[in-house]
Amino acid sequence: MKYIIVTGSSGLVGSEAVSFFHKKGFKIIGIDNNLRKYFFGKTACTNWKKNNQISSLKNFYFHNIDIRSYDKLEKLFLKYKSKIKCIIHAAAQPSHDWAAKDPNTDFTVNALGTLNLLELTKKYCPNSVYIFVSTNKVYGDTPNRFKFTEKKTRFEIKNNNKFFNGINESMSIDQSTHSLFGVSKSYADLLTQEYGRNIGLKTGIFRLGCISGGSHSGAELHGFLSYLVRANLKKIPYTIYGYKGKQVRDNIHALDLIKCFWEFYKKPRNGEVYNIGGGRDNSCSVLEAMNIIEKKTKIKFTFKINQKNRVGDHVWYISDNKKFKKDYKNWKVRINLSTIIDDIINNNLFSSN
Repeated sequence: MKYIIVTGSSGLVGSEAVSFFHKKGFKIIGIDNNLRKYFFGKTACTNWKKNNQISSLKNFYFHNIDIRSYDKLEKLFLKYKSKIKCIIHAAAQPSHDWAAKDPNTDFTVNALGTLNLLELTKKYCPNSVYIFVSTNKVYGDTPNRFKFTEKKTRFEIKNNNKFFNGINESMSIDQSTHSLFGVSKSYADLLTQEYGRNIGLKTGIFRLGCISGGSHSGAELHGFLSYLVRANLKKIPYTIYGYKGKQVRDNIHALDLIKCFWEFYKKPRNGEVYNIGGGRDNSCSVLEAMNIIEKKTKIKFTFKINQKNRVGDHVWYISDNKKFKKDYKNWKVRINLSTIIDDIINNNLFSSN
């Protein structure tokens, strides 16, 4: 049997990977210690997903391990060695705001955890495929240097801008303000590149923006669409931070992302970087997302606008998937924004979460 290690296995990306690869016949080694609850509170707790996985997936083996613990991780790698065919590293501290409160935890989870996993991959299963879930925040606030046009519900860039259809991998990650979270993820991103290009591991680095879907345990500090839906359904007052709510994000369903990982797994490269997201068709501002949700639920938002934006936050960010689509021609975004929101609404209405 082929084994795959998935860190953050109870989270949005991790749980989608667990389900997908389980269906492909892999035995799944899930690693998660529910730090999300520690970061964001009980509404972000992922135990509901872990319990569902344990009860419903016969080839799922869960381990409550902190990725900062090299010794505990090593026991797993030592047990399975070359049987490990893939590592999907999705565990992280994912919030700008939280990182500023505790930089040490942010850095050790994001940076040291990644180093541990890369070293153990090199030592015990160097022929496996290593997939790292990075972030568009490695670009810092460089995207904010565009000249924006303010429209009724969103900021927009001119259609003659070379990035109009999305930001590609040519954008510099240097000389910008990242937030401490952006810095810790940049370290992990570059390190994963280095283990591919210098040491020869089969590593793929995927720089993502807003990943979403029904499995997301959204919280105010992380999980844009998921928390927005939750706030609407539960009539929780919502705070928009900066940019009048006209900041733009593209959104990709976690399943579309995992299908992207599957293509990379079948034909891996060494230290390759890809920007991946929903693209322009799946983009929306906060105000536009609120409008879509209100029409679907028939519930009006209660909200206020805080004029101060979050450090390192983007005014406008749309991903350009062109490089990945050129290298992997079978992949494309298939789940549209409306369907993503439907999935989140249905999960909130009918799940026990």
